[in-house]
Amino acid sequence: MSRPPDAPGPNAHGISLAQATVVWARIAAQSFGGPAGQIALMHRVLVDEKRWISEERFLHALNYCMLLPGPEAQQLATYVGWLLHGTRGGLIAGSLFVLPGFLAILALSVAYVRYRETALAEALLFGLKAAVLAIVLEAVLRIGRRTLKHPALWGLAALAFGALFFFGVPFPWVIVTAGVVGYWGSRVRPAIFRLHGHAAPSAGPAPLLTAAHAAREAPSWRRTLRVLALGVACWFGPLLLVGTLLGFSTVYWQQAVFFSQMAVVTFGGAYAVLAYVAQQAVETHGWLRPGEMLNGLGMAETTPGPLIQVVQYVAFLGAYRDPGPLAPLAAGLLASLVATWATYAPCFVWIFAGAPYIERLRGHVALSGALTAITAAVVGVILNLSLWFALHTLFERVEALRWGALALDVPVWSSINPAAAVLALLAGLALVRGRWGTLPTLAAATLTGAAYQLLVRAQ
Repeated sequence: MSRPPDAPGPNAHGISLAQATVVWARIAAQSFGGPAGQIALMHRVLVDEKRWISEERFLHALNYCMLLPGPEAQQLATYVGWLLHGTRGGLIAGSLFVLPGFLAILALSVAYVRYRETALAEALLFGLKAAVLAIVLEAVLRIGRRTLKHPALWGLAALAFGALFFFGVPFPWVIVTAGVVGYWGSRVRPAIFRLHGHAAPSAGPAPLLTAAHAAREAPSWRRTLRVLALGVACWFGPLLLVGTLLGFSTVYWQQAVFFSQMAVVTFGGAYAVLAYVAQQAVETHGWLRPGEMLNGLGMAETTPGPLIQVVQYVAFLGAYRDPGPLAPLAAGLLASLVATWATYAPCFVWIFAGAPYIERLRGHVALSGALTAITAAVVGVILNLSLWFALHTLFERVEALRWGALALDVPVWSSINPAAAVLALLAGLALVRGRWGTLPTLAAATLTGAAYQLLVRAQ
């Protein structure tokens, strides 16, 4: 694999792999707040503090990662790690970004199955669910303000919401359709589907790795095919081994297939796909009980790492309740590994295969249009997720209404929980009006809800 003749040699920037590993571990341990907070953290450390990478190169990598399925923050870390130290650097940066969240959610999942039926655990989860509902609703407002810059994009968001909420159209079809609309729409009305937003260049000393540095490896079909072949083998090899040893009818293989499929359609971040995951996990596979997805989302919100790590909790509960030949806790651990591997292995494939082509992709107007349309549809997807969560948080009973193609969940109004509604409202005001962060809001709502529940029980 050759470099362009004007490219600097490996590690010409003077940043050692050991030095970078320490920084990636630091970023991983502090990566709270979802993708927006994680990207902001990486920008502060890599661009402003360490001066390792230029603003232009950072945005260049971010634009590419936003075009991909999967968690963009983890992929951005993988890309910058690859840019600094090649494949080893990318593997270290991307893996460390996931590790703290994996360990934290594993511990919380074990605690959940052991202690969820205690009075204290139920009280804590009551407040946590209300706060998570407020966080998801705030995400609709935040992403909508940033994304919907034209009435046509508002229309796409509304159509995406209607297709999901009223007709139960599968999530991947919504995303694919939006991408096609944006791809062709950008050719007819490019002004509507133009991506918005660039940060201003940062002041200070010149970065060690600037936009003038060429990609570490020149793109070629031979290299791309080799990376894809090796990547797919690493992706499916361990999953096939689990299926072979434990059986292709077990929950482990079902989860391997499901989360692998999910990994290639998770455009728009974790919020966009959570409704799809929750619906499948509760209604199709029976891995979760209604309302339990909110508990997992609360875990993911309060731990470092990508929000999509909630899939680990989903897999853990599904295998714990249907362990097959394994002990329940061992089954949960194996399922956690399977879900995490199926979710993140393709992320490394996208980066290592596609990074050398970034310069060509970045200026592609039609691809930018597809991303803009997908992002607009994601607003409708998140709104659907918000209402789904609201129904199962604020009401004890929800009934399914079916009328031809119409498929609608309707709450039983007499089963409303006023305390949960008030707590969710207060959490929403703290986020939107008070501008509280995610962690303070979660902590305050959880403690308030727990105090209320324990007080009611004591009476």
